[in-house]
Amino acid sequence: MNLPAGGDRARYDRATAHLDAPLAIVDLAAFDANADDLVRRAGGKPIRVASKSVRCRALLERVLARPGFAGIMSYTLAESIWLARSGFEDVLLAYPSADRAGFAELAGDPKLAAAVTVMVDDPAQLELIDTSRDGAGPHEIRVCLELDTALHLFGGRFRVGARRSPLRDPAALADLARTVCARPGFRVVGTMGYEGHVAGVGDALAGRPFRSRAIRLMQATARKELAARRAEAVRAVRAVVPDLEFVNGGGTGSVQQTAAEDAVTEIAAGSGLYVPRLFDNYTSFRGRPAALFAQPVVRRPGVGVVTVLGGGYPASGAAGADRLPEPYLPQGLRYDSQEGAGEVQTPLLGSPADDLLIGDRVWFRHAKAGELCERFESLHLVEGDRVTATVPTYRGEGRTFL
Repeated sequence: MNLPAGGDRARYDRATAHLDAPLAIVDLAAFDANADDLVRRAGGKPIRVASKSVRCRALLERVLARPGFAGIMSYTLAESIWLARSGFEDVLLAYPSADRAGFAELAGDPKLAAAVTVMVDDPAQLELIDTSRDGAGPHEIRVCLELDTALHLFGGRFRVGARRSPLRDPAALADLARTVCARPGFRVVGTMGYEGHVAGVGDALAGRPFRSRAIRLMQATARKELAARRAEAVRAVRAVVPDLEFVNGGGTGSVQQTAAEDAVTEIAAGSGLYVPRLFDNYTSFRGRPAALFAQPVVRRPGVGVVTVLGGGYPASGAAGADRLPEPYLPQGLRYDSQEGAGEVQTPLLGSPADDLLIGDRVWFRHAKAGELCERFESLHLVEGDRVTATVPTYRGEGRTFL
């Protein structure tokens, strides 16, 4: 687990003393150290940055300027087009889209069509794209095919992994590749497989040793099964598309394991730059919390209690306590079980509350990475004990893509 240094709270308070909370920061020393660690773990394979985990153009530019990073993995077609028009030249859309206007814009602009690759796992998606771009332009659409990475056990009766692509078998992936190649105006350039049950699930849960061991066993089984199936799928697709440009895989929690697969040519990662609280429970790496937000103390309801303004910023996914932000600094604060993290106020309990005054800050870590940026218009970039720049998030640029 990432334990906070006592000096960090004082440093962040000094750096932001001239600012009113609520506010969000990114500690650039931690951000850069996390970027270096991702590159080390990738073992020479390029890292494609998952934009949904960053949601700030300035920080996307910063990390892509570092050796070892190349390209963006986006999450909506509108975002992909916006990023491409902003100068990012290699954008892979990680999810299929039904944005007809976006597809018409993409097909009608040769620079966009060359910069953006769309995700496909069903021939019906090709039909939607063709209908959308009717008369918009002849430019070829770059296509990536997604392989289902879920682990199926007991003859498929038990599934572990996200419900994403229907393309599980290598033959099915190759069949779709042939369908794309036979359809004018499309070109297969890559394949993708995101093993979220490995990359996005911690295997060292505090106080839960048996569950942790079960997760490690599941992940070891899943990695072995997927490595063999992905290699077979890539061979099958390359038999149809010999000039395949990339094979994308992985995520922050599985960088080194996925990079070890010969079939994989690049790794996707993004959360490992900010290191939100859901990434504390991994045996394979230790990151430095880089993105935090501060809420001001506005009430002192009693002994051992303070109330901060707002703070109810739950993360997506299955509802549970692990989706709530973590009261991080000062250490020792916890939620009131009857109220939790509230929309307009959040009571916090614990002995450190008695040392907090009206106007003091409590620093939180979000459960996930980029979702924090949907709550703040800007990120204050901290170096040492100073804010050296303030940059807009997607929200601060008026962009709410999803």
